[in-house]
Amino acid sequence: MSAVVIVGSGVAGITAAETLRTEGFTGSVTVIGDDPAVPYRRPAVSKELLAGSVPAERTWLRPAGYWAEREIDVRTGVTAKSVDPDRRVVELGTGETLGYDALLLATGGRARTIGHDAGDAAFTLRSAGDVAVLRAAIERTNTVLVVGAGLIGSEVASTARGLGAEVTVLETAERPLHRMLPPVIGARYEKLHRDNGVALHTSVRLDVLAADGRGGVRAVAEDGRHWSAGAALVAVGSAPDTALAERMGLVVDDGVVVDHRFATSQPGVFAAGDVANTPNPVLGERFRAEHWNTAQAQGAAAARAMLAELTGGVAEVWREVPWCWTSQYGVNLQVAGWPRADDELVVRGDVDGLDFTALTRRAGRLVGAITIGRPKDVRAARILIADQPTIDPAVLDDPDVDLTALSVVPVTVG
Repeated sequence: MSAVVIVGSGVAGITAAETLRTEGFTGSVTVIGDDPAVPYRRPAVSKELLAGSVPAERTWLRPAGYWAEREIDVRTGVTAKSVDPDRRVVELGTGETLGYDALLLATGGRARTIGHDAGDAAFTLRSAGDVAVLRAAIERTNTVLVVGAGLIGSEVASTARGLGAEVTVLETAERPLHRMLPPVIGARYEKLHRDNGVALHTSVRLDVLAADGRGGVRAVAEDGRHWSAGAALVAVGSAPDTALAERMGLVVDDGVVVDHRFATSQPGVFAAGDVANTPNPVLGERFRAEHWNTAQAQGAAAARAMLAELTGGVAEVWREVPWCWTSQYGVNLQVAGWPRADDELVVRGDVDGLDFTALTRRAGRLVGAITIGRPKDVRAARILIADQPTIDPAVLDDPDVDLTALSVVPVTVG
C-alpha cells in the first residue's frame, strides 16, 4: 500500500490530504504539523481570533473527528526533524520514522523580525498560538505600536482599533500595502487608517526599538522622530520555512523551487503553499505566493500531481491565477493576479468612495486586478488575466462593458 507523508498542517498540507481522499487514494496519509492547534483558518489570526469575536473552534477547518473518519492521520505539535530522500524516510522529533512513496512539503512561512531590545514587549503574529499574548498586551496597555503596514500590520491595526486601543503604525515605504497597491489606492488606504484614528507614519527608517523601562516600548527613527506604546507588533513580512528542505538538499531560492506540477529537485518530493517557489503560469516568470487561497489551490493541485505519479498518470500543469483578500475597518479588498505599484492602471468606479475595480497592465498585458465592493469583477479578471491579457485599454476603461461578459466572449485586440 502506498504512503503519503505531508509536512505542514496549514491549509496547503491539509487540503492536499483531503484531496487525496476525495480523488480516491486508498493508501496511508499522514500529516505532520509543528503547530499544536488542529487545522484552522489562518486568516482569522489577525482578525476574529485577535479581536476575540469567535472562539477557536469556529476557525477549525473541519469538525473534530473529520480527519479520523477519512483515515487521515493528523499529528499536531510534532516536528519533522529530517528526511532521507534516498531511503524515503521522514524522522520525527519524537524519534519515530515514517516511510513514504510521496512526500509533500507544506511548511509555510515564518514571521520575519528585526533586531530590537524590546524584550517581551515586542511580538510577531503568525499562528493562533501567538494571539493570546498579543491580545493580552493590547488589552493591558491599551496602546500598540505596529512596525510595518503590510497585510498583517494593517489588519492588526484595524483589529486593535476595534478593541479600543490607541494604534501607531510605522512604515518604511511611502504608503501602506505598497508592494501590491498602486499609489492612488495606497493613498486611499492611508486615509482609511487615519480616518479610523490610527497614527500612521510613512517613510520611517527605524533606528531603535527597545524596552522603555516601564514595561512598554519606545521607537526612534533615523531622523529623530520617536514614539512609545505599551506593546509592539513587528509585522515586516514572512520568509519561507525552508530549513527542512535545505537539510534535504533540495534546490531552494526564495522558497523550495518546484515545476508546474509542484515537483521539487528530488524524486517523489513535492512542495506547495507559502514555501513553494512556483512558475508563473501566465507571465513566464516565477513567484511565491503568501496567501490563503493560493495555498489552498496549490495543496489540491499538488495532491493530484502526487496521485498521478503514484498511479503512473500525468498531472495537469497548474495554471491558476492567484487571488487574495484583506478586511480592514469593515472594508474588503480583493486582489487577483500579480499587480505591482508601478503598473499601468485602468480604474473603473470610485476609489475615494471605496467602490471600484482597478485593472493593472504591464508591457501592454493585463496582469492584475484590485477591487472593493465588486467581487464578481475579481472572478472575471482572473479569467481575463489568464486568457485575454492584451485587451484594448479603451475596452477595459468603459464602465458600460461588463467584465463578466467580457471574460466569456473572445475579444478583438485594439
